Amino acid sequence: MGRSIAIATTLIAAALFPLLPASAGGLDRSLPMRFALRLQGPADACGAKCKHWIAASGAITADTARDFEIFAQNHDLDGATVVLDSDGGSVHGAIALGRAIRRLGLDTTVGRIVDLNPAQQDTARATYSPSADCESMCGFVLLGGVHRTVPAQARVMVHQIWLGDRRDDPTAANYTAEDLVLVQRDIGRLAKYTIDMGGSIELLNLALRIPPWEPMHLLTPAETRSTLLATEEATPNATAPLAATALPRLVKQPIPRVTDGANASEISERHWAVIDRAGVATLARRQPLTVEGDDIGSFDLMLSCGGRDSYDVNYIERRHNGGGVRLPKMVGTVTMTVGRLSAPLKIVSSERRKEPDELVTYAAGTISAQLIDAFAAAGNHSMAIETSSPGTVTGIRLGNTGAQQNLARLAAGCAKALGERADLSAPKTGGMASAK
Repeated sequence: MGRSIAIATTLIAAALFPLLPASAGGLDRSLPMRFALRLQGPADACGAKCKHWIAASGAITADTARDFEIFAQNHDLDGATVVLDSDGGSVHGAIALGRAIRRLGLDTTVGRIVDLNPAQQDTARATYSPSADCESMCGFVLLGGVHRTVPAQARVMVHQIWLGDRRDDPTAANYTAEDLVLVQRDIGRLAKYTIDMGGSIELLNLALRIPPWEPMHLLTPAETRSTLLATEEATPNATAPLAATALPRLVKQPIPRVTDGANASEISERHWAVIDRAGVATLARRQPLTVEGDDIGSFDLMLSCGGRDSYDVNYIERRHNGGGVRLPKMVGTVTMTVGRLSAPLKIVSSERRKEPDELVTYAAGTISAQLIDAFAAAGNHSMAIETSSPGTVTGIRLGNTGAQQNLARLAAGCAKALGERADLSAPKTGGMASAK
């Protein structure tokens, strides 16, 4: 069935990028970080000046520093460079790993080490690719190098420290005083480590501005230098082309129908709930709107019955001046993305109001049930909501707490024949009209 929420979870877990060549660091960045020592190759390309690389790829865990110490005891790492490719991980593990790298007097960079054919060489040789990501706590591991380079093709991204088991849907989670104590203690340790490694405290400031529902902050070349994350100019390399991700084709659907609004709840920032919107049962959630942590408003996202295999989506945003972000004249685009599935909403109106002084934007669209079902499938999944306006782009990650069970309620009502739905009032119009 089109609205079945038992869609295979492979829709969510599908890779966002094409498969890479086999590398010394391994392909699965979700596995604990592993280390491998490689000599630059092929031999005739570098002669007597071939470099030694330590491939460091994978997630940083509490045991990563210990694993690296054991690795160092069994290899001659003199003059080697640690090449990082990681999504980040443990705060304590990253600090310990960075300090271990500094004790050994090693350099660091971002990249991937790709093994050459062992049949064509007498020792373990590999090539270096600068097209890699160093995310979250990986950037602070990078800080452990004596000399540090960030190639133009590499990306270093940072964000706030957050409790890992509540990161998928932070506004839906509960927090205790003990949780706050742990987070503040870790921030203090990270600040001391940053200074000890010769970095600028501005690096930590940039990270702490980004809440967990926003995309990570991509450091610019100027920021990697001003924060002292990079101490050396990287040698230019050709940029590898990125594979384009095709957007699903949206099929025009018939005018959506109303459904049962019984047993409705109030709209919440903490979870998805079925609300009664003018007699129409609607799955809804409210979310703060921020730019690098500065509060600039909030938005409501609402799903209701659409045509066959689709839902009507309404987006209502109220935006105000916040921090250094000025109100734009209008919001130009709104896009929903779940995994590899993405769909734009149509801007119905975007108007400035004086009392209170805010920009109110309505957007709507008919979205495939495949995208919505993938978001609400079992497990922790998120939906990215991106808006663009002159001078400002926002990106908010919205969790799915409450979506699975409540989407099933909504879908059951949508599947009923029109005359079988309870508490029906006069027929309502579709998504764009109801947004108005």
